[in-house]
Amino acid sequence: MKFSVCLVILISNAAAIQDLSSKMFTFPQQTNSAHVRLRTSKNSFSALTVCHRSFTDLKRDHGLFSLALPSNANEFVLFFKYDTQEIQPHLKAGKVGYRVLDYKPNQWHSICTTWESSTGLVQLWFNGQPLSRKYVSGGQAAMSGSPIITLGQEQDSHGGGFDITQSFIGMMTDVHMWDYVLSSCEIQKYMSELSFTPGNVLNWAALDFQINGRVLIENKSLYCQ
Repeated sequence: MKFSVCLVILISNAAAIQDLSSKMFTFPQQTNSAHVRLRTSKNSFSALTVCHRSFTDLKRDHGLFSLALPSNANEFVLFFKYDTQEIQPHLKAGKVGYRVLDYKPNQWHSICTTWESSTGLVQLWFNGQPLSRKYVSGGQAAMSGSPIITLGQEQDSHGGGFDITQSFIGMMTDVHMWDYVLSSCEIQKYMSELSFTPGNVLNWAALDFQINGRVLIENKSLYCQ
């Protein structure tokens, strides 16, 4: 998929609920501060699905999604490890890696990650392809606490501890989160940009968020006339 940029808006330290259906966040520079905080009223999870689309040319480690609880900064994290070319879902104290990925720079990639406490299993979907279901040590414990969710920075403490060498540079859009494992049919619909059930924890079409630092909101479209 190819997105063209038609309009640029810069927002700093603004909190809002907005329909971002035709928008994307752009993280234009390496910092240890600029990020977007996503807000939710839910604070207990026994299962999750997180989906997003991202675009970057980074040749180093970087975080893609970070959910921290007061008890654990890495409660649910999606991280790209450059030296092993892995996308790594982190869950509590454990993690797994997915190496056989065509994570090309300067291309849009659609990524969904699922987890359920009943089995302790996670699964990654990458550009429409389901990858192996894997067990994460500690993954059978439910999540409970006040979540802080960030895009652009990976948390090493609850709401902070940002490392500039793990910051995300690029664009991100269509971020959704559910408090259950989305069906394979619904994930395929998301991947193909068809009509799907929006996230009931985070919904890109009604997103409660706060921008901190230099993060831009830009229009995205398949074609600009």
